[in-house]
Amino acid sequence: MKNIRAILLALALASVAFATPGSSDVPKCETLDTIPNVVTNDIKAGIEKHIEDMSKANGGFFPISFEGKEMKLKLVRVHMEYLANLGPRRHFACVDLASEEGDVYDVDFFLSGDPGNMTVTETTVHKLNGRPFYLWREQEDGVWVHVDADDASRELLGVKEGNDAFEFTYQATLPIMTESAKMWIPIPTDDQFQDITINRVEIPGEHEILTEKKFGNQILYVELQPEDSGKTMLLHFDVKRQEKAVFIDETAPELYLLAENLVPLNNKFKAIARGALKDKNGGDLVRARALYDHTIDSMKYAKFGSGWGQGNANFACDSARGNCTDYHSYFIALCRASDIPARFAIGAAVPSSRDDGGVNGYHCWAEFYAEGKWWPVDISEADKYAALATYYFGHNPANRVEFSRGRDLIVEPGPESGPINFLAYPLLEVGGKPVKIKPQFGFQRVG
Repeated sequence: MKNIRAILLALALASVAFATPGSSDVPKCETLDTIPNVVTNDIKAGIEKHIEDMSKANGGFFPISFEGKEMKLKLVRVHMEYLANLGPRRHFACVDLASEEGDVYDVDFFLSGDPGNMTVTETTVHKLNGRPFYLWREQEDGVWVHVDADDASRELLGVKEGNDAFEFTYQATLPIMTESAKMWIPIPTDDQFQDITINRVEIPGEHEILTEKKFGNQILYVELQPEDSGKTMLLHFDVKRQEKAVFIDETAPELYLLAENLVPLNNKFKAIARGALKDKNGGDLVRARALYDHTIDSMKYAKFGSGWGQGNANFACDSARGNCTDYHSYFIALCRASDIPARFAIGAAVPSSRDDGGVNGYHCWAEFYAEGKWWPVDISEADKYAALATYYFGHNPANRVEFSRGRDLIVEPGPESGPINFLAYPLLEVGGKPVKIKPQFGFQRVG
């Protein structure tokens, strides 16, 4: 909320101005000394009670009429940073509420009354998925009013909404190999949000496509010889992608409450999760949002030294830094420690501000299960671009492609190093020993 402190200060001063003897808002016999002091927790309790009471009376959903629609919403979080006492018996709260489709509405509430007895006097939808419908502006007479917000493009921040279509190239040059080698490469597949058409597969050596059974990944398995050293491998495929929002699938969510090699389920993460969820009232949606915010507050996007990039939840916890794999592994560990199913996926995010060229490596994200649906989140991007933090809670943009999902992947034949941690770049073993190989990604937008 833009210039919130200045806005609320002005509103507070305005409230004091009209709350004088003779005002209809304050009985004549009262003075400021007799009006109970209100703190932010009182306002939080007041707005939560209002939402709870309205939800109980409307089948478990908070009702709002907006743009001709009767919406049924669930509480996501109360913005503690925006709660404010505007003056005698006049208060302000900002709350996130989510629709059944996963859209998150930022709603402004004005309340009146004393602690334990507050009444909502005004309810206004301020933002949809982080995009404001209005801003606050002070007029010459000192009164603050709503004004329409400019529809600033998100494409400069990496987000393409709606649909996208592009050709994608995945290629790499094989290193010098003095022994026979084996390699595993992800093959992106169709799902509810992407259609994949494989156009070219140019791979030296002998190869076949394996199916990883636990998560349904398709993996290209390649057997190589020393004479394949220095050769180029290439995959070329078309991608038609929809912006990803909250969805339902047939997967049993209980599968995603289990520990993984680098995402443990232990007392350390349970204790951290309890601390992050202290005083958080509501269901799994509220709790997941609190863990999402905690991860943003706790982590720093930094790729230096060693240890980052493995999706190691312990490393992320102890170092408080890493890349997208580390952010999401930490979040998943906290979710599972709180009995919220959560899972991992990895692929690539193509630029939204241009239509061709290179792609800067892999990117990953996560999903958690609440209200009977899967909610996509991208916490590392939300941390980079604070203005998009609400958008990335429940959405992935259209300009990306998923290579694989899940951790600890098992296929046969499999690597001698054991289950595959996650699969985005080729996993190459020469003589049974891992050898790093980083591919180059490119894209050409079509349509």
